[in-house]
Amino acid sequence: MRVPVDVYRIDDRLIHGQVVVGWGQALPLGFIVLVDDAVAASQWERDLYRLGTPPDMDLFVETVDSAVARMDEFKTRPDHGMVLTGDVATMDRLSLALPGLTRVNLGGLHHRAGCRQRLAYVFLTGADGERLTAMAARGVVITAQDLPGADEVPLAELLAGGGG
Repeated sequence: MRVPVDVYRIDDRLIHGQVVVGWGQALPLGFIVLVDDAVAASQWERDLYRLGTPPDMDLFVETVDSAVARMDEFKTRPDHGMVLTGDVATMDRLSLALPGLTRVNLGGLHHRAGCRQRLAYVFLTGADGERLTAMAARGVVITAQDLPGADEVPLAELLAGGGG
């Protein structure tokens, strides 16, 4: 049985061109589940992200808890989908609650205080690295890849690298 959640992605920009065009057309995505507790609590932000989503693509804005509660619904859809978080901590919470989550894609994680550059588009804090390592220890395959046609960078290589 095909599980229509094709990719679990971490990208701090959430809904933007690389997600809706780059990934959306390549897979092709029929829906995105944006998982962010703060965005889910803000009508203004929910509306803003809906504006960035093509009209033929469904957008579900969920908290971690509501995404976990609805995951069976998302997995039984007939179309392809992406689960998207804006940070490592949120994806880690999902991975703890969803044993079927076995692969995570790191997209754009941009510079912020306390980060170290790992790739041109991936900056991680020490806590991010620890969470990703813990997820990998639980069997989650983690790779960095900005677009579907780009080479995947395995977590071990990503964490061993130091500069972009």
